[in-house]
Amino acid sequence: MVPTRRLALVAAVLGCALFAYPGGYLGGLWSTLAILNGVLLAVAVLDALSAPPASGLEITRHHPPVVVLGTAAVLTWRVRNLTRRRVRVSLADELAPSLRASTRRFRLALRPGAAATASTTLEPARRGRFPISEVTVRIDGPLGLGARQRRVAVPTMLRVHPPFRSRTEAELRIRRARMLDIGLRSAVGLGGGTEFEQLREYTADDEFRRVDWSASARTGRTIVRTYRPERNQTVIVMLDAGRVMAGRVDDVPRLEHAMDAVMMLGAVASGLGDKVGLMTFDTSVTKVVAPTRQRDQVSRMTEAMFDLEPALSESDYRGAFSEMLARFRRRALIVILSDLQPQMVEDSLLPALPLILRHHLVVVGAVADPDVTQWATGPSDDGPDTYRRAAAIAALAERRRIATRLRGLGVTVVDAAPGQLPGRLADAYLKVKATGRL
Repeated sequence: MVPTRRLALVAAVLGCALFAYPGGYLGGLWSTLAILNGVLLAVAVLDALSAPPASGLEITRHHPPVVVLGTAAVLTWRVRNLTRRRVRVSLADELAPSLRASTRRFRLALRPGAAATASTTLEPARRGRFPISEVTVRIDGPLGLGARQRRVAVPTMLRVHPPFRSRTEAELRIRRARMLDIGLRSAVGLGGGTEFEQLREYTADDEFRRVDWSASARTGRTIVRTYRPERNQTVIVMLDAGRVMAGRVDDVPRLEHAMDAVMMLGAVASGLGDKVGLMTFDTSVTKVVAPTRQRDQVSRMTEAMFDLEPALSESDYRGAFSEMLARFRRRALIVILSDLQPQMVEDSLLPALPLILRHHLVVVGAVADPDVTQWATGPSDDGPDTYRRAAAIAALAERRRIATRLRGLGVTVVDAAPGQLPGRLADAYLKVKATGRL
């Protein structure tokens, strides 16, 4: 049982009237005031006990199961009065502050058997999984002086997914790659790719090395082999969710930028008919999406990583690579999304790379901080900025040194600013595909 605003207002009015009364008081002013408050409190308790129970209400909550970060969604409550009495009810929902709801409280007056709805707008500030389990219900008594309040279980789950900022860029690359494929296959004498397509008669524009001498001997004519780009290649994205990915670039963790690159690689690879999969890891492997060519593969990858948060510990590359080799034996393009932090690369990544370099092609993608680049190339005035510029130059030199060491092992390194990383990784994949390195 809880008091209401009306009870406070009635008590204030009676108190003012009592002090303004010109006559005498039985037993004194304060005794009279205490008796009056006691009577008022007793009436409020009886009023609260007379309120219908919360079990007489049917409460449901409706919202989209998935909301993309940066977009708005509508959450609607529906309340139905199952009792035979008129009900005045106030509700407060259990919404996390980061959902940024325009309101989480509402008040309704319901006739017997009637139903009403109320809604609010959600604009989530962070991604992840948001369980919404309870609604606090307050039902006023007939006089409005007291109310019953209790929590009612209305469990639902809201998932906030990361935004796919590079969607348009991914679609452009898919179209360009398909047009290039069609052009190569229709051009006389050109057979780009690595997968055998057909035998046909030699023309003046064909390369001599494409001649199939066995077929030529059987037919008595010069026959050449034509090829098309391989459509059954495998791309596995390994997303580091360790300590280095918690560093903030453009005011968000590196992990957020890497997720956009994961979605773009997934969209481009699956759009071109290749298998693409995902493995996330920190001290151990946390999520695995097996590589397939399903049309909803990008959605499956997004679902696997939408609630991922960087762990404040060093990632176990050797353990992650070992599990990847145990799960996927076919030669694949391995895209590792991490950072080029010198200590981490030298202590963890470099010792573990030989495990996968023997059988796989490796690309390492990292998010470069544009602020550091700006500090290094800015004016060299005297003062505190000079020390910052020197530190930025040293940091960039260490980053280039680490990238050179990785390239010396045969690794393709893509170190780009947040907005450029997804596109450059997709270009690296398309180059590998076009040159038939897999």
